[in-house]
Parts: sequence; structure tokens; C-alpha cells
Amino acid sequence: MGCNVKQSTERILTTHTGSLPRPEPLVAMLKDKEAGTLRDHAAFDVAVKIAVKDIVKKQRDVGIDLVNDGEMSKVGYSTYVTDRVTGFEPKTASDMLRVADVADYPNFAKRWAQDKSVTTLKRPCCTGPITYRGQAELETDIANMKAVMSAAGIDEAFMSAASPGVVSMFLDNHHYPTHEAYIFAVAEAMKTEYEAIHRAGLILQLDCPDLAMGHHIHFVGTTVPEFRKIAATHVAAINAATANIPPDRMRMHLCWANYHGPHHHDIALSDIIDIIFGGRPAAISYVAANPRHEHEFELFRDLKLPAGKILIPGVIDSTSNFIEHPRLVAQRIVNLAKLVGRENVIAGTDCGFGTFAGSETVDADIAWAKLSAMAEGARMASKELWA
Repeated sequence: MGCNVKQSTERILTTHTGSLPRPEPLVAMLKDKEAGTLRDHAAFDVAVKIAVKDIVKKQRDVGIDLVNDGEMSKVGYSTYVTDRVTGFEPKTASDMLRVADVADYPNFAKRWAQDKSVTTLKRPCCTGPITYRGQAELETDIANMKAVMSAAGIDEAFMSAASPGVVSMFLDNHHYPTHEAYIFAVAEAMKTEYEAIHRAGLILQLDCPDLAMGHHIHFVGTTVPEFRKIAATHVAAINAATANIPPDRMRMHLCWANYHGPHHHDIALSDIIDIIFGGRPAAISYVAANPRHEHEFELFRDLKLPAGKILIPGVIDSTSNFIEHPRLVAQRIVNLAKLVGRENVIAGTDCGFGTFAGSETVDADIAWAKLSAMAEGARMASKELWA
């Protein structure tokens, strides 16, 4: 299996997870859209189009090779689907997400809750059959990205889409008889979005944090074997929904949730990596820079990377305002590249810098400085690996 997801054949390429800091006026419009109080939809469309153009330019200016639209049109990477599929009741709220590691520290939990700024996030429940109805919004997103690519001479970019599993994690099921039935219903509906992104010539990125963070957030109390069965079902749904898309035109992202907390209940990468590799997407973006997971590159000392797979490790953290030293970034890249091959590594970020509009924990200017440090670190690593 070849890899049309670009590989680091001449130097270490750079990319990121998906969401990037949105302009403040656009954040306000997104919140109004989420609340149902947006009055000027035409102005919103113009603001998104301008934001996409600007965000792509910023990515290129700081040295990002594989760019995207920054998810400018979406209030959140997972919940945006309620605007694109039927079956969700806006008057019914999903239960609060349980976060096992935060619950262990009550004083921190109180402070953490006060810092959250996603109180306006719409999380309805599934109360009816799910079908796709978001073609217009999707085609607008695709058109905005393709126009910028054409004007800037960019031949490759990616576009994110919520995976069935992450939808089920944020939006509770009150309609389908089982979790599995719900997952596959979401997969069947989202298949329309996945295939449209692929037909447009873009790399499809499936956002799948549920495959890791689900263990300590949604399925709290499950054993590792029990959670592995759940994760395998989620991967099976992904594989079914992407059956018509070549693996080498897809990447997937997994993480343990994009928040600055204890994370001592995070499931180990070694406990789920075989299930992840069972997914059809060729490239795997994952957390590898934060203090809870940086050591896990050692896994690949004994584990052989399957043929056709590419790793996109996070080499900068997405929850801290520390700006990583480029030399540290280079070390992280080289440590992994020496184990799996330099051509199989693309430098990335742990997660997004704008997971939900208005809930950013990293200052926007610092986020761009971190991305610039990543690009410089990739250049350092390239000199060492291609010496």
C-alpha cells in the first residue's frame, strides 16, 4: 500500500491536528450561530471565507507544510454535526461528561470548571433516525479551502470530520437500541461527508479522540479489555464508513482529551495501538509531547510499524503556554524517526488550538509561536536525520 498522504522523503514535514485560533469577531458569530441568534448569515459566510484565507497564509508563513482551513466554520470539532444531520433534539441535553482524573482532585475540579468557557456548547441527544442533511455547509467549507489552495498554489491539504465514536461521546443516544447500533447509524450518515471531502481531492482527517479519551471520560470504570472491545467497535464503524476511500488518502487523530489536567487515568497507548492500526486511515496523529505521553515513543522499540502506516506525533503541547525550544522538538522527532524510519514521521501537534470556539487555553499569539518552534525543530531534525 503506497501513501498518498505525503511522506517525509526529503525532510521532516510539518502539520497540525486541525483547529486553530479563530478571530474574535468570528468566535462571537459562531456563538450566536450556536445559540440560534445569528441574524446576518451572509456576513458570517464572508467572515469564514476571509478567516480561511488568513489562516492558511499564517500556516504557510510559520512553516506548516500540510495545512487545513483551521476549522474556522465550526463551533466545535465534534458537535458541529448537529447542524448537518437529522435525529437530534435541541431541547434535550446530553448528560455532563464524566472526567475521572479531574474527579480525583475536588479542589482542582472546582477551579477547572470555572475556567471552562464552553457553557454555550449545544449538546442535544439523539432522539430519532440519523440522516445527513449538511451538504450545503460542507460544500461551502470545501469551496473555501479549494479556492485558497488554488490561489496559493497548494497541492495538498486536509479537512477534518468527526468520527462516529466522538459524536457518540458528546451526544447521547436516546433512540437506537444499542451503542453499536447508534455508532453505525452515525457512520452511515457521516459517510456522505467523508466521501465528499475525498472526492474534492482533500485528505480526510477523522477526529477519533474517543479511541483513547473514551476510557477515562465516557466509559469510566470499564476495564482495559472491556474498553478495547468498545474501541474496536468504533474502528469497525470508521472502516465501514470509509470503505470507498483509499487508506492513503486518510489520516486519523486520537488523543486523551485536550485539557490541562492530571491525566493519570489515561489508557496507555500500548493497550490500544493494535486496534488503532486496524483502522483504514494510513496516517495516525496522536499525543506525544505532553508529560503523560512523551515517553510512549519507546513503544516502537519493540513494535514494528505496519507497512503503509505513517505517524504524526505531537511534538508540541496544545494545552500549555510554554513555547517549546526547537531543540526539544527536534529531539522528539529524532527519537521516533530512528525507530520507525524518518520517511514515516510527520511533525504534528498534540491536539487543536481551538477545539471549541472561545475555549482556548493557549493564547493565540503563543499558539503561532509554538507552531513556528515546531517548524524550526523539524528543520533541525532534518539536518540530523539526513546528515
